[in-house]
Amino acid sequence: MALLLRGCMAKILSHRNPMFFSFSPLTVHHNYHSLTLCASLSTSETPSSSHESHVRWKPICLYHSQGKCTKMDDPIHLDTFNHDFSKELQVDTTEFNKMRPQGVDFFLVLDLEGRVEILEFPVLLISTKTLQVEDIFHRFVRPSKMSEQRINEYIEGKYGKFGVHRVWHDTAIPFTEVIQQFGLWLMRHQLWMGGELNRAAFVTCGNWDLKTKVPQQCEVSKIKLPPYFMEWVNLKDVYLNFYNRRATGMVKMMKELQIPLMGSHHLGIDDSRNIARVLQHMLLDGALIQITARRNPRSLRDVKFLFKNRIG
Repeated sequence: MALLLRGCMAKILSHRNPMFFSFSPLTVHHNYHSLTLCASLSTSETPSSSHESHVRWKPICLYHSQGKCTKMDDPIHLDTFNHDFSKELQVDTTEFNKMRPQGVDFFLVLDLEGRVEILEFPVLLISTKTLQVEDIFHRFVRPSKMSEQRINEYIEGKYGKFGVHRVWHDTAIPFTEVIQQFGLWLMRHQLWMGGELNRAAFVTCGNWDLKTKVPQQCEVSKIKLPPYFMEWVNLKDVYLNFYNRRATGMVKMMKELQIPLMGSHHLGIDDSRNIARVLQHMLLDGALIQITARRNPRSLRDVKFLFKNRIG
């Protein structure tokens, strides 16, 4: 019976492609009222931080996050996968009393994936006034300098362990197209009109994403570095100066703030959501989120770090 249920659920939840599942293998318990869809390698699913709302955790539909979901009329699919990215990032509005005015209207939480070339480009748009997720930009990125065999090996090693490699192959586009689409997305939100970023600041967990990787990928893809990547917030530096505690990464910050990990660590869209939860927690605690690094417009490789006490 368990095998029969597994087969039926696979057919119902498949997204055209039989290898659609954006989660690790389906587990069917002998108690037929208890079907568990394991969405990641993390074990925590319910927020325990006092700042967080208690919302049932569901795996993200990785087609929907890229605007390509074709199952929006399927109630079982909608109940199984998260299509509203703001739900799990809601905060308790009664705790806004410590919040400070920020220098921008929005934070753009970004966490790239891919060491050789960028494989995933997720950005969450968060209001500094309401702390709500206003929108999401998410693309899987196809490398431009790798053979198909190397890409297949690379993606299997990177995303196969999460069970989302098929989604990556179905949706990945070249970095040049990602940047073009991202620029239009920024314009639609009136955050960029061709010059530097307006009314918003990028937030990353470290300097690697924007200091190192984006310029490298632009060089590989033979495009100019977009002017909106001139400055950013390294959340680790702000965390150090606000709490007077040294946290070398996202997981450490979440542990110290008692925020359980949601989703799969090193799946970019999940890491971006978890970084956003750290950011929300810090804002509710009264942190002022300031720019920590700025690129020299005359020499783009030259980056000035603005905090005396920093992690890097």
